[in-house]
Amino acid sequence: MIQEMREILRGKTVGIAGCGGLGSNAAVALARAGIGSLIIADFDIVEESNLDRQYYFRDDIGKFKVDALAKHLKNINPAVDVISHNIELTQENVPKIFGDADILIEAFDEANSKKWLIEIWTKLFPEKPIICGNGIAGYGNTNKLKVIRMGKIYFCGDNETDSSIGLCSARVAIVANMQANVAIEILMEQDK
Repeated sequence: MIQEMREILRGKTVGIAGCGGLGSNAAVALARAGIGSLIIADFDIVEESNLDRQYYFRDDIGKFKVDALAKHLKNINPAVDVISHNIELTQENVPKIFGDADILIEAFDEANSKKWLIEIWTKLFPEKPIICGNGIAGYGNTNKLKVIRMGKIYFCGDNETDSSIGLCSARVAIVANMQANVAIEILMEQDK
């Protein structure tokens, strides 16, 4: 079963909008699962404060997130094709950057950015799923984390908490891995 999954995933492309806590951890899970291509986009630089929940290391500090993440992904899975864009995502450039993706993982921090990304994606690519992260703040209450589907939109998280109470690495990683797992599930179902 795992070998069959890896063979199917090898021919798939996932876009990841944002390479912070959700995006970097989801990308790592997908690379480990054997995804063929990852399109990653972010314009931030790795800071020391990112190390508590994002898939970066001390020697990444000061580097662009997409460059550091691409290197880690290739170290994990040399066969993965990583297409990185060191750019701030806008409503105008999202179609060009992610148009070739089978699925998009939304990994933004800001609620307003999440909103416009979902709107533009579902308008331009109504047949392609988007997997969003929300309600990831705090710690514990793992049983409240769930996946809610609304058509081709999937929400992973507890749909309640806001980031004002702070982010814990374990909870962020759980939701990021939920996003990756949903992407794998969709891609496997599409191939049947």
